[in-house]
Amino acid sequence: MTTILLLLAIGLGAGVLSGMFGIGGGILIVPGLVILMKLTQQQASATSLAALVIPIYAALGAYRFHQSGVEIDFKHAVLLAVGMAGGVLIGQLIATSVDGAILRRAFAVLLVFTAYKMWNG
Repeated sequence: MTTILLLLAIGLGAGVLSGMFGIGGGILIVPGLVILMKLTQQQASATSLAALVIPIYAALGAYRFHQSGVEIDFKHAVLLAVGMAGGVLIGQLIATSVDGAILRRAFAVLLVFTAYKMWNG
């Protein structure tokens, strides 16, 4: 039962962050699965991607933004999706060929760098 509640809490937090900032998997789900659920970095990445297989939450969020009067640039969205489709295949090859500890540390560096850039503009 604790595992179920933890996973639901991670998912809920990711959903809130997705709705607020357009993020979730990399910022909350992957670290949550590594830290709280003790998955390897590769398992966490794969599990996060699997959770995106049914992206109804993203469609709901985008629809609600649209209803609120926020203009969505669908051309950009489609191009991002095409790039992501190719990128996820390359990323998977890299992730499964690198030691989990190195991958986890590289992910942490990416998060710190992103936070620094967001903070300082």
